[in-house]
Amino acid sequence: MRFLAKNLFAKNLVITAALIALASPVMAAKKVEMLNPSKPEDALEISKRVQCGEADGVAAVYHWSGKIYSRRPGEPDRHLFNGEGMNVRQCVRVEDPKRGVGYRQVSREIMLYLDPKTNEVVRMWDNPFTGEKVEVMQIANDPVNSPPNYPYSADGKPYKLPNIRQEGDWMFMPLEVPLFYHNVLQGDYQDYEGSKYHAMEIFDFTMRASEILDKRNKTAYPAISWVRISGWMPWMKMRGRDGTIIFNAMGNKLKSYDVLPKILKDEIAANYPTYNVPPPGDDLRKNATTWTEFKKWIDAKRASDLKK
Repeated sequence: MRFLAKNLFAKNLVITAALIALASPVMAAKKVEMLNPSKPEDALEISKRVQCGEADGVAAVYHWSGKIYSRRPGEPDRHLFNGEGMNVRQCVRVEDPKRGVGYRQVSREIMLYLDPKTNEVVRMWDNPFTGEKVEVMQIANDPVNSPPNYPYSADGKPYKLPNIRQEGDWMFMPLEVPLFYHNVLQGDYQDYEGSKYHAMEIFDFTMRASEILDKRNKTAYPAISWVRISGWMPWMKMRGRDGTIIFNAMGNKLKSYDVLPKILKDEIAANYPTYNVPPPGDDLRKNATTWTEFKKWIDAKRASDLKK
């Protein structure tokens, strides 16, 4: 009996040691450091992981796909187009002796207007509201840069993530951007647009907390929904008619540029060859919008017509 007891005791020791060895990776996993959204430095790092690539200077690509509708008083909404869009960006490190270590984002973006039935790029459009055939100007804005972000503002206020909340392993970060500013298309451009640009853009990011908060990860790959409510696109030549246009799209940050849909890569290769990479990190150009780009586009057409 004593011999049997000794053997059982020895076996129990071996089993216990084996169980401890098996459990040690789990114990180690529990000690993983996680970012704290309430800490300014960590909040900024979360923001950077949402927006940027794996490291300074490494490109990140967002893709979205959706539909574009018109809305006018007294008539049903119309499904005018489908849309395919992308934004290619990079972030670079910035430092301030008082505000801390932050980042600056530089980017370019494209969105294509597609036929709602064939899903082909629309080049000329029969405007159902005016009966006029107009040339379509795809959205192609370069650059679309952001000001530097730091853990603390110039007056010492800590950086906070906008409206972020967590439910289980899901994190949600909605961002509404109301826009109301002077429109560059006045005077000789009244056939196309009125005097003020009034719109709202809504960006809703969704991500896994276990991915984005884990300090071992250099970045994360959130999903995004994007909504824009604005006046007519200037190329539609609506001449101030009542109504709005609504963009509704969903997408995500991609692992690489190559994952983009073929229609986007083909259009970029053919007509926007610089849009496969972000602007340089020190890009200081003024931001482009659909309206500033349209002004350049129509001015170039008018200049060309004068030469004929």
